[in-house]
Amino acid sequence: MTPAARVQTAIEILDDYLAGGAVEPLLTGWARRSRYAGSGDRAAVRDHVFSALRNLRSFAALGGAMSGRGLMLGALRAAGQDPEALFTGARHAPAPLSEQERAGGHPSAAGAEELDLPDWLLPLMEHSLGPQAAPVARILKQRAPVHLRVNARLADRETAERLLRDEDILTAPHPAADTALEVHEGARRIRGTRAYREGLVELQDGASQAAVEALPLRDGVRVLDFCAGGGGKTLAMGARARVALFAHDADAARMRDLPARAARAQLEVELLAPGRAGEHGPFDLVLCDVPCSGSGAWRRSPEGKWMLTPARLAELGDIQAAVLREAASLTAPDGVLAYMTCSVLDCENSAQADRFLDENPAWRRLSCRSWSLLDGTDGFFLAQFDRKTTG
Repeated sequence: MTPAARVQTAIEILDDYLAGGAVEPLLTGWARRSRYAGSGDRAAVRDHVFSALRNLRSFAALGGAMSGRGLMLGALRAAGQDPEALFTGARHAPAPLSEQERAGGHPSAAGAEELDLPDWLLPLMEHSLGPQAAPVARILKQRAPVHLRVNARLADRETAERLLRDEDILTAPHPAADTALEVHEGARRIRGTRAYREGLVELQDGASQAAVEALPLRDGVRVLDFCAGGGGKTLAMGARARVALFAHDADAARMRDLPARAARAQLEVELLAPGRAGEHGPFDLVLCDVPCSGSGAWRRSPEGKWMLTPARLAELGDIQAAVLREAASLTAPDGVLAYMTCSVLDCENSAQADRFLDENPAWRRLSCRSWSLLDGTDGFFLAQFDRKTTG
């Protein structure tokens, strides 16, 4: 595909998205229909679409319209490129610019438009992050780095770096965690490497790794990942100590790949059916990586930034409180309850921890920590609780 054809394809996918489609099925459907598109074409189209979603409002302002054409015009102008070089009307290229399109477009207005946030969300960001709100919002407009977690059961960081380098994957240690590597070259080829196939590395953000490092893991304890999803944190915990490892999720289908991932990592994980975790408890450590806005990871899933509403955020808060209540009942009397989000919003983080303590006076907060996008990771939050001692 020519660069112009890639832009035209992105325009069509963005138009379908703006009409109410979900971006991942749209990209997958296009790729399946377009056998002529190579891996480089698919990657380039995906990059165009995701960049537009990260910068939806500012690109629309620069392009003069909230449409696929407007967004791609804005993207080219933001990059200092002349749109007329690609909007030529040649075969598979976008149609030439109209006079209105040539004259249209303007720099985005200061505030939520320039920061690419919904208007209602900016005050919440400012309340949560103070003077860091605008810098964090600007980072969310950019592509996320790719981090790997080295499986300490099977390799040290230096060995993993060397094996990846042998296959032209260039990495460097990331300071967030002692298992973290940042990929500088070859990120799209990670899953084909020997290090990945043999379980020496997994894709996982550095803040997520750091949060697992902060958990009280030691040999012999029973650990439940209560909202396991794909199992990234399950495997990270299993790599840090020889624990009895259990995974549960309200939607069991989300764990479908976990057995294969665990086998690759040479770990044993017992999967628990939804609602049946209590039959296997209590547990010394219960981890709740709860459903949340995902605001700390919107670089990776920018669609979530525009799907979130005040009503949905309030609903998530009630879900988080309910998950914590249930998880507390599964925690051994002298055990630890850990609460995690990939959110930067205070209402999902410290305020939710305060709510749990207000509603459960027998518990106390052991620790509370946040990781910032300004430090080169996703935004992340961890609070840990245990029961108050008596006597």
